[in-house]
Amino acid sequence: MSLVKRLVGSRPFQRAVGVMAAEYLRLVWTTTGFTVEPEDFVEHARFDFPVIVGIWHGQHYLLPFMRGERPFKVLVSRHRDGEINAIASEHLGIGAIRGSGDHGAEFARKGGVGAFRQMLATLAEGCSVTLTADVPKVSRVAGPGIVRLAAVSGRPIYLVAIATRNRITLDNWDRTEINLPFGRGGIVGRGPFRVAARRTIESELADATTRAHELADRPRGGDARA
Repeated sequence: MSLVKRLVGSRPFQRAVGVMAAEYLRLVWTTTGFTVEPEDFVEHARFDFPVIVGIWHGQHYLLPFMRGERPFKVLVSRHRDGEINAIASEHLGIGAIRGSGDHGAEFARKGGVGAFRQMLATLAEGCSVTLTADVPKVSRVAGPGIVRLAAVSGRPIYLVAIATRNRITLDNWDRTEINLPFGRGGIVGRGPFRVAARRTIESELADATTRAHELADRPRGGDARA
């Protein structure tokens, strides 16, 4: 193994990068003026806690700042990159459940079964759970996991889309958006969904994402509700 790979795989390196990433996201959050739609979405959701929060891959980085004082855990993949994400989340007060979903036979290998059980236990303990509605390598297509989690746990699903005007969109499978500071942003919520089909979740989250970008990208001084 090369020196670079050993360095990148080391716990001290991952810890440093995770903490720096968390503090960078804090800077973005505190220097961005967000419009929330509907305005009382977050307050309304808190009456339903614990809840299941769904968001697309590549748009989830600022979600920890919306939790308030309520306990949350987030589903994070067991991949090496996931370790840095888990460290960043924990630095921001969000616990991590390791594993990820899949549309096919890879579900068990990626820790999906154990992670699903952990999410059920977490919800039963009164702690909300956040996970991406789509699964790795299949962007913007809702997987069955989030709907099944709601059905088995009896907890409602709330969908969230977050966008910032200042951003870099990567040309990768999930169209990762790197949020930049000092701008405007949009946060759009949908829900609660107590009994929902996968296609409903997919459609609602797609619409919320489009609207979040409209809010973030509107001309300065423009009508936020246009």
